[in-house]
Amino acid sequence: MAEIPHIPVLYREVIAAFEGIDDGIIIDCTMGYAGHSSMLLEAYPDITLVGIDQDQTAIDFSTKRLAPFGDRARIKKGRFSEVIKSIIEEEGAENIRGILADIGVSSLQLDQKDRGFSYESETLDMRMNQDAPLSAAEVVNGYAQNELEHILREYGEIRNAKQIAAEIVKYRPFTSAKALSDVVKPFGPRGKKIHPATLVMQAIRIEVNDELGELSRLLDAIGDAELPNARVGIISFHSLEDRMVKQRFSQWKQSCICPPEVMRCSCGNNHKKGKVLTKKPLVAHSDELKENVRSRSAKLRVFEMGR
Repeated sequence: MAEIPHIPVLYREVIAAFEGIDDGIIIDCTMGYAGHSSMLLEAYPDITLVGIDQDQTAIDFSTKRLAPFGDRARIKKGRFSEVIKSIIEEEGAENIRGILADIGVSSLQLDQKDRGFSYESETLDMRMNQDAPLSAAEVVNGYAQNELEHILREYGEIRNAKQIAAEIVKYRPFTSAKALSDVVKPFGPRGKKIHPATLVMQAIRIEVNDELGELSRLLDAIGDAELPNARVGIISFHSLEDRMVKQRFSQWKQSCICPPEVMRCSCGNNHKKGKVLTKKPLVAHSDELKENVRSRSAKLRVFEMGR
């Protein structure tokens, strides 16, 4: 544990979620700095883990971190919604026993001020993949006011999105996350544990990295793969992600997919992909909340594929 720079969120819940998997492959779609990956490899010595990440810094670190596990650990670079398809095709759907995704920005990305995720950063970037063309600077300085208002309302669920968008346009161009944070901070929520600029920064980050689109495509890829015996665990950090996962898991457990208004089933009534293992999302225990502030908004939902 001490070798991991940041303890991954819901680490006990993640280990328990894959209990009983004693062979085959677990895919860590958001490997990051290999916190969850290394714990899973330690807990289940007969599994192989394939980690995915688009951040080269994370890949370089995790390559060293996972080296002691030898050929039990492999790493692939790219967007998880795309790479997971090739992994399933190469390894065979029957050999995939677990899929984990920890959606959102990693703690170390937040801590690296040159990445532009931090409120105190002197840059304005927020790209998880630093080779990607769209950065926070392009969004903040280049989007029209109505486009900014849209992403603030949709991705940040901000009620006064129109007012904040107008302030951003009024004071731009911005060259740092710190300057942006200072401008929007007076319009943020007060009296809460989160920083007043949190929701604005979150909305911009989601737009830059297409996080909701990426999650939707990941769920599409998993649902289309016809996995006969795999457990899927998704950790989300805000209501939009959690709602998407909850709704998709609910769809996967349905055998009949006919519209509600249809009087008689005509779909074949054989579309059930498995069962939901978590009626309510798993959240952090009190001791983890004290150790890791980021865990307070983490929610884990688990689904068992297989009919």
